[in-house]
Amino acid sequence: MAAITSAMVKELRERTAAGMMDCKKALMATDGDMEKAIEWLREKGLAQAAKKASRIAAEGVVAQYVAPCGCTGVIVEVNCETDFVAKTDNFKDFANNVAKHIAKANPASVEEMLEQKFVDDETKTIEDMISDATVAIGEKISIRRFARYETTGLVSSYIHMGGKVGVLVEVATEAGDNEAVKELAHDICLQIAAAKPEAVRREEVNSENLEKEKEIYRVKALESGKPEKIVEKIVEGQVEKYYKEVCLLEQVFVKDGDKTIKGLVAEVAKAAGAPIDVVRYARFERGEGIEK
Repeated sequence: MAAITSAMVKELRERTAAGMMDCKKALMATDGDMEKAIEWLREKGLAQAAKKASRIAAEGVVAQYVAPCGCTGVIVEVNCETDFVAKTDNFKDFANNVAKHIAKANPASVEEMLEQKFVDDETKTIEDMISDATVAIGEKISIRRFARYETTGLVSSYIHMGGKVGVLVEVATEAGDNEAVKELAHDICLQIAAAKPEAVRREEVNSENLEKEKEIYRVKALESGKPEKIVEKIVEGQVEKYYKEVCLLEQVFVKDGDKTIKGLVAEVAKAAGAPIDVVRYARFERGEGIEK
């Protein structure tokens, strides 16, 4: 039998978009004959994914996984072509398996993840699984992005509207297994899903966006005939309003209009007898930024 090299596997993979292990099997079954290997993959239905590679996948779901310890959590956006497929159990199961894999395997990037062996089946890489899913489901499947948090505190996640929006939050706390703190973390997820903050706190607000907002306020004030000496005060006032809109801690709590998130955190921290800090969050909205 001819020696099967990694270069041969790579070439076959590029020509068919089939999974790495399937390409290796095909070459072994055909004694290294590239054209016969392509036919072998087509006969097995494993090269169909190649026909779908150029399609646009903007539907799908945001899936989540939080480890039983509450210390590691993941959200991941997995895309397909139609809303119909996105609602099927097969597609949802695939997305949930990817989220679980990311939590356990801790890849640094999507590219690294694709080459990893699946944590529950080491005979396949994640890329092999995508190829298999593409063939089985009949649409282009892609993994777009993920966020993974690991902490000594608490991680919470929330999936909204069946996977249209996903949120992951990391909370620093020494309160231990406190139900009130868990509820707080969940409420913060709900807040982020609904209110779309741009940062946790003021110092994290994008400086370019802030300067653009200031310029808009300044031009509006001048055009309305306000004296220049009070324009800066008007701008300062508008910036304060802007912070309250885009900073998570300064937003009004969606479940209680009499509280801010900062006030809610302080309230729960006092009751728990331990400091609580919202460290970071990720909010994914399915298909955002993808041109359909």
